[in-house]
Formats: sequence, C-alpha cells, structure tokens
Amino acid sequence: LSDLSSGINAEYGGRELISILEGAFLQMTRCKNIQIEPPLLPLTGEVFQYKSAITANDARLDVGATGVWSPNVKSLCDIRVFNSLAPSNASLSVEDALRKHEQEKIRAYGERVLQVEKCAFSPLIFSTNGVMGPSAERFYAQVARLISLKTKQSYSDSIRYIRQRLSFSLLKTIIVSRRGFRGTKVTRVTEETDYNLLYMTRFNTDNF
Repeated sequence: LSDLSSGINAEYGGRELISILEGAFLQMTRCKNIQIEPPLLPLTGEVFQYKSAITANDARLDVGATGVWSPNVKSLCDIRVFNSLAPSNASLSVEDALRKHEQEKIRAYGERVLQVEKCAFSPLIFSTNGVMGPSAERFYAQVARLISLKTKQSYSDSIRYIRQRLSFSLLKTIIVSRRGFRGTKVTRVTEETDYNLLYMTRFNTDNF
C-alpha cells in the first residue's frame, strides 16, 4: 500500500495525468491563460496562519486558468489522488478522507493563493475508487457548464464526458503506480482539436 500511495502522485501518475486532462477540459471552454504547473509568486515576508503552509519560492500548483468562475479572475488548482486503502485513510469513511485531504491542501496553499496570487483556489481531490471531493465536484460542474456554452453540447453530455475521462485517468493512475510508466509522453490537446462530446473519436487524448 505504501508503494501504491507514493506512486499515485508521481510523474506520469495521478497528478500528471489529471492535470494534463484538466488542461484539455479547459481548452474546450473560453478560459484563457491555461497553464500546467504554473509557478507561484515568490514571497516577500508574508506570514500565514498554518505551519503547514507552503512557503518555498519555487512552489508550483498543478493547473491555472483565467475565466473559470468569472471572466477576469484566475483560478489555481492543486490535485491529489489518494489511496483509500492506505493505513492513514482506512479508518475513515471516503467522505471524511476526502474532506481531510481537501483541508490539507487548503492549509498548504489556500492563504498564499488568496493573499499573494489574488486568485481563486480549488483543491481537486480524488480517491482511487473513483470518488471526488466537494471542491472538485463544484469545479467540474462549472467546467461542464463552460464546455456546454462553447460547444453547444448539453450540460448532461458535458459532465458525463468529464466524468468518463476522469474515471479512465484514475484507472490508469493505479496501473501506472503499480507497474511504472511505459508509454510515450502524454499528448497535449491543441486549440485546433475538434470537440464533439457525442462522437469523441477525434478528441486527441487517446494516450490518457
């Protein structure tokens, strides 16, 4: 279980796959300035409430974009995929474990993102059994609405598409964490990709 837990969030593990997939979702909206692993601004003496707050000047989050919640507000996301069977989580219900990991991310980055970056912060938490946390539920519901507005697909098709892609990525997360990454580098989606949620054969994420 410890090997699985450490592998889940390694390069080409859960965070890498889901962050690139998240970028692909945001490319399907009218969001701007989409970044994978955006760097945070260096600190200039700020003091935060929690001792677990990340203060390194080379800190990065997983995904950033402008226009998720409002047109001129940047949003930053940090992703965690946790093993629900690990000893630290086994005694908790899935809902309690999701809340625990969300709070850890908020304590680590929340104040810094709000005070220094002046951005919205969304911790995107997933368990290996396919459940996402409350913040992730709200975030992907909003992204589905934005996809629906741009592509003219229905909201139900948009949210179903997001959930399907996330489910496959979480499954691949577990496989990669057990055997290691054996493929080529994950393909990133470009703005020229044709998005049709009902006929997804042309959607350029086959390597997920």
